Amino acid sequence: MSILNESLADRIAGWDTSSGADADTTAPADGVSYVRGAFDPPLAYITIPRLLREAVSRFGPREAAVFCEQNIRMSYYDLDRAVDELATGLLALGLEKGDRVGIWSPNRFEWVLTQFATARVGLILVNINPAYRLAELDYALNKVGCKALIAARSFKSSDYAGMIRSLAPELDRCQPGRLRAARLPHLRSVVLMDDAGLAGTYSFDELKTLGGPAQQLRLPDIDKTLSPDDAVNIQFTSGTTGQPKGATLSHYNIVNNARFVTDRIQLTETDRLAIPVPLYHCFGMVMGVLGAVSKGAAMVFPGESFQPDRVLDVLAGESCTALYGVPTMFVAMLEALEKAPRDLSSLRTGIMAGAPCPVEIMQRVNSDMNMGDVTICYGMTETSPVSFQSFVDDPTEKRCETIGRVHPHLEVKVIGSDGQIVPVGETGELCTRGYSVMKGYWDDAEKTADSIQDGWMRTGDLAVLDADGFCSIVGRAKDMIIRGGENIYPREIEEYLMRHPKVSNVQVFGIPDEKSGEEICAWAIPKPGMDISGEELRDFCNGQIAHFKVPRHVRIVDDLPMTITGKPQKFVMRDQMIELLTGT
Repeated sequence: MSILNESLADRIAGWDTSSGADADTTAPADGVSYVRGAFDPPLAYITIPRLLREAVSRFGPREAAVFCEQNIRMSYYDLDRAVDELATGLLALGLEKGDRVGIWSPNRFEWVLTQFATARVGLILVNINPAYRLAELDYALNKVGCKALIAARSFKSSDYAGMIRSLAPELDRCQPGRLRAARLPHLRSVVLMDDAGLAGTYSFDELKTLGGPAQQLRLPDIDKTLSPDDAVNIQFTSGTTGQPKGATLSHYNIVNNARFVTDRIQLTETDRLAIPVPLYHCFGMVMGVLGAVSKGAAMVFPGESFQPDRVLDVLAGESCTALYGVPTMFVAMLEALEKAPRDLSSLRTGIMAGAPCPVEIMQRVNSDMNMGDVTICYGMTETSPVSFQSFVDDPTEKRCETIGRVHPHLEVKVIGSDGQIVPVGETGELCTRGYSVMKGYWDDAEKTADSIQDGWMRTGDLAVLDADGFCSIVGRAKDMIIRGGENIYPREIEEYLMRHPKVSNVQVFGIPDEKSGEEICAWAIPKPGMDISGEELRDFCNGQIAHFKVPRHVRIVDDLPMTITGKPQKFVMRDQMIELLTGT
């Protein structure tokens, strides 16, 4: 694997810090779109096991985790003991530092336990999307050479155990831990989250009991070999073309990002953070789990997957003070709240991230859900993930209309097509450099080199920086529509259409057109109980936005194709729209 990042220490040695370590450096200087974050609070050069130990020493008897669907509650003391128990079991499987362990599961207690136990003994956790099917599982396990796989038996319509057995029929005739499969040559152990394991597999409960005194004695020695710079996690990016890439993150990457994210929402040990976002993604496992542990807060998991009514019930019943979600989740919760009000007076803060946030939705979350201190985050898996975030005391319009300001210890620039930094207020591609940039894409030096240049991670997002350092994302470089020579940013049209009183959600994208190059399409979801037509939406645009921005094609739909993290899949909409219009 190619690691192209120069060390942060080497870079900041050349920065001017004479104004003080906590100097506010988040505003651009000299009128160019370049900002760097403050130097305070300092970076922590620690591992995930040390992060947990520090939380246990400070907050041991306090509640650490609540898994509502599984009826499990754990203090920090309980969590610590359970992590060590599972870590010794992993050692008993014969796993060594640097081996990859896959986790394929919805949000469960076992997921969080595996996250900390693998880090405890120097293993690399490989997050496998719960929505993956056979070919995707095959690719992920083989791409990174997983030696062990910990999985739920099933989830929704996915028969995980059946798919694993399909790829490795040799399980039927092997002892647990001794798999030799033709299609999965690296895999040795399969662990299923069930009381009774299937042939050739361990159950999760069995794994916890495999370790003994010999493995327990190894834990302190292994701990001495761990470095914050070690790879600890591989997350597959959602590829729209080609195969997903395995973004490889270190302890240093994700521990610090978790700390800074929760600093911005002023999380403390008295908070109770609801985490309905998926654990397999950075939003759940970094911003959620590690963020809560960094402050000694309680993690509250409403269920295995997102269900708006269940989340609202848990928010009220568990007196949650903070909540994470993507905009589509908040839309669903607001609609459910209208039908059945709950007491959300305990809520105060949280994060809305993962996709552009419509202003109207943010304002309703502030008022209807009592989340006056909710912040917006922006980032990507490759930057661990957050690089921009609001402050809770930012002006309302800034918290609604921008992604906030740069995080500490990061540099950001906006560049034009020529690679040069553009002036403040102009659109260009956002690039990030600093401690949070991934180690690289696993076993893919070429794609790593394409994405990280001189330490700068090219995000592919189009952004505008203002004179105060607030950033606005105006779209994806690849999503920009070029119609008749005009550059059109879908986000601008989406924001306008969201003002329509009958619209719940909308996505805008381009499709090929022989005459204009591209034509604008919009897919809109009406609010519950309301009817709306495409012509009504077009009329809403006429005379209000430039004629060339008015969608030519409008489709009213019940839902939108989304990734499991709530990101709209415009490429799917584009393909379906072309098929509808052309019949091919």
